[in-house]
Amino acid sequence: MTDDVLFLSGEQVTRLLDVDAAIASQRAAFTALGSGTADLPAKIMHPSRFDDSVVFAYVSRLSADSGAVAKFGSVNPGNAAAGLPTIHAVVTVLDPETGRLAAVMDGTAVTTLRTAAASAVAVDALAGPDSTDLAVLGSGTQALAHVRAISRVRDLKSVRLWSPTPHHRTRAARTLTDLGFPVEAVGSAEEAVSGASLVAACTLSSTPVVHGAWLAPGCTVVSVGSFEPTRREADAEVLRRAVRSGAVVVDDPVTAAEHAGPVVAALEAGEPIRLVALGDVLTGRATARTGPGDIVYYNSVGLGIQDAAAAWAVVRAAREEHA
Repeated sequence: MTDDVLFLSGEQVTRLLDVDAAIASQRAAFTALGSGTADLPAKIMHPSRFDDSVVFAYVSRLSADSGAVAKFGSVNPGNAAAGLPTIHAVVTVLDPETGRLAAVMDGTAVTTLRTAAASAVAVDALAGPDSTDLAVLGSGTQALAHVRAISRVRDLKSVRLWSPTPHHRTRAARTLTDLGFPVEAVGSAEEAVSGASLVAACTLSSTPVVHGAWLAPGCTVVSVGSFEPTRREADAEVLRRAVRSGAVVVDDPVTAAEHAGPVVAALEAGEPIRLVALGDVLTGRATARTGPGDIVYYNSVGLGIQDAAAAWAVVRAAREEHA
């Protein structure tokens, strides 16, 4: 049964799916969503009663010539203190014609690559072309991946990076010195965000680390850590400033209304908020920025279709390599 099944480690996934290929996969994923051509059942996010972990399960299918993909895993915030990824998962891929198992791969690597790549797609679609200074909140796996991915769609001139632990943020900044632009570890979130044209929040914070009062005109904010109602990387003023510019952009409005912490809080408070899907922006069905001074906020909770697109890019690269 398993003779023709691909078993791919995290190292193999990372080698087969470089940053540019990951970005292309995520552009395809959100374009399919915007075009209404993908299968995307509701995902499961279940906080544990035993600790602060969250178990999740996603199932989706990108297209007729790519089979269904499922991801199962958990978020364990305590891993960050030990220098481990906070997300661990496994991805299974089914043949599009027979439904037989086609591949099993490390879901942690898939998640890291597709999340950062999707943020790069969002930045490319939502941020002005002169957005070249990036603030990063967080110093873990996702923070590092976001700097590398965003640098592929914008000619970054500088990065200011903050996380609560001085040693972690200094180590993260040092890790990124190969990119050819200065990366500075700074002493506060406000210092990182103030004056930045791009902000990437890559934390698991339940209290805001991005405040609307800090944002410069024209700033684009990306949040990937607010993936359940209790996690809120951005305060209410971030959303208010974005709403005044037109809309808040999300990966999927229905999913965001249930899972994205800042969005859930705004809806519960009765705030007037219009959610625009990133896929609709990519396909021209909606606009998010009406002028260079607009504040644009993008909240991603993560979707199975992202895993499906990334996983099939990995499978095809592996098959080509062994052809």
